[in-house]
Amino acid sequence: MICGCRTVGRVIAIELALSPTPERLAARPAHRAIVAELHARGVVHAAGPFADDSGALVLVDGDLATAEEVLAGDPYYRSTHGVRVVSVREWAPVVGP
Repeated sequence: MICGCRTVGRVIAIELALSPTPERLAARPAHRAIVAELHARGVVHAAGPFADDSGALVLVDGDLATAEEVLAGDPYYRSTHGVRVVSVREWAPVVGP
């Protein structure tokens, strides 16, 4: 069997639960600007809401300490009514960019 496998770097998955509160909707543009800047710096691999807007996923390139820095650096995660961090855990992808 031929395998064109390559190692994918360490990724931390942050799962959020979202509610349609006015506070969350008002905070979203500033939050998205922060996430876009982190993506441009290579810290966030991908991020976005689930199609039904009940939650979201943020994929962080790095370790748990990096993910904690992402969470600490954005008030959206810490103090916005309608946003709850469900889990922060290492993800071990076997394929991907």
